[in-house]
Amino acid sequence: MPERSRKKKAPPDDVNVLATKIVKSATKDKSEPDKDKEKNPHAVALGRLGGKKGGPARAKKLTAEQRKEIARKAARARWKK
Repeated sequence: MPERSRKKKAPPDDVNVLATKIVKSATKDKSEPDKDKEKNPHAVALGRLGGKKGGPARAKKLTAEQRKEIARKAARARWKK
C-alpha cells in the first residue's frame, strides 16, 4: 500500500524560475570554490584537539566487553554493505 503524506505538496515552480535555476547551475564557474566549503583553520584545530582527547578517554572508560560489542557492531555494518 503506498504511503500517504499528510503534508500538502508545494505548488510547482514557475517555468521562468525553473529555467533561471537551470541556467545558473549550468553556467556556474567550477574553478571558484564554494564559500560554504571553506573552513576556519582555528575551528578545525580545536575540533581535532577535542577528537584526539575524546577517543582515548572514551576507550579508557569502557569495559573490555563493551569495546568488543562496539567492534562487532562496526564489523557487521562494514560487511553488511
